[in-house]
Amino acid sequence: MKVCVFTLGCKVNQYDSDSIVKGLEQKGYYVSEELEKADVYIINTCAVTNEAERKSRQAVARAKALNPDCKIYVCGCASQNDSEQFKSKDNVVYVSGTANKLALIDFEKLEESDCGCTSTATVFEEAGTALSLRTRHYLKVQDGCDNFCNYCLVPYVRGRSRSRSLENVLEEMTEAVKSTKEVVLTGINLSAYGLDIGINLTDLIKAVKDFDVRIRLGSFEVNVVTEEFLLALKGLKKFCEHFHLSLQSGSDATLKAMNRHYTTAEYRNAVNLIRKYFPDAAITTDIIVGYPTETEKDFVDSYEFAKEIEFADVHVFTYSPREKTVAFKLKPLSGDILLDRQRRLSLLKQELKNNYNKRFIGKPLEVLFENRANGNMCGHTRNYITVYGDGKAGELKTVVPKELYKDGLR
Repeated sequence: MKVCVFTLGCKVNQYDSDSIVKGLEQKGYYVSEELEKADVYIINTCAVTNEAERKSRQAVARAKALNPDCKIYVCGCASQNDSEQFKSKDNVVYVSGTANKLALIDFEKLEESDCGCTSTATVFEEAGTALSLRTRHYLKVQDGCDNFCNYCLVPYVRGRSRSRSLENVLEEMTEAVKSTKEVVLTGINLSAYGLDIGINLTDLIKAVKDFDVRIRLGSFEVNVVTEEFLLALKGLKKFCEHFHLSLQSGSDATLKAMNRHYTTAEYRNAVNLIRKYFPDAAITTDIIVGYPTETEKDFVDSYEFAKEIEFADVHVFTYSPREKTVAFKLKPLSGDILLDRQRRLSLLKQELKNNYNKRFIGKPLEVLFENRANGNMCGHTRNYITVYGDGKAGELKTVVPKELYKDGLR
């Protein structure tokens, strides 16, 4: 029997799917992670935007089209948010949410009568290791979020913040270093790691300092950037100097309206502190354009702040209204304004990215090659520059880039 485990959304979702894949393979199933013909489909959905939910529904429809006789099992954030949008679909025999996804390893025991969403998890669901064959291994250490930003659905579908025990993290790290050259510590709100179990993210960094593997952090927030935290990162054997520091807006007025708990001044101070310890680090971020209260002045403030910080990359998102959130009640901006601001900030993003990448032309860079793209092997440096060149998947190699190419260097 062939089972397809298809994943939409974030790296935490990917980690959850990796856990399911591992369990299915141990039971003897042939497992694919591509949306292709299979007997059974497990669709791990996303709800961060309306578009993500639409793509989740499309994946279910695509599975039925690939095999009209298949059985489809749905889990994840979109089904947690609204299970009815999947229950009515042909071939869907089971729908659950974000809790207890590992039950899907025993999918044959799940009956249609069980179809329905559970409440969100209240404790971290530890599942041993979720080792995959990926060159870069994502290690989930935290789930859920307590921030309740006014635009964000995540706390409603993922539940409150909860952390993985340090002992369990170290167990997976020990296994991971046997088969991968880079581990990414990730979570829904990585900054909150440990706060519910009496430790913090700095303690986690100190605990993994002896592992001889590249260690990268997922997205985190300005509140964890302290001298102690940065010194702990300095103590890692192979720290990847890439800080994805959540921003969302460079306007103090918009940050306040979003219920983000910092100012641009605090963000700037965090960036300056990072560059004191890691002068060449890539500092990347997310910025939302078109929040309902965002005026043209607010947008310009955000645009100019991004220029001032000189981000290595910016993930530009257009505001997406999500029912259940505070911002859903606000009057949205016109589509023309959203498109215009998305276009302007995207142009700046590319300019900033090229400026950062140019700094490393002609300099030796350690690249972990991962896969083939655009006719070349493709990989990433420690500071997360995409590099195209000659290499083998899984090979760690020092190269000297000669020029800008596509979204990185060649």
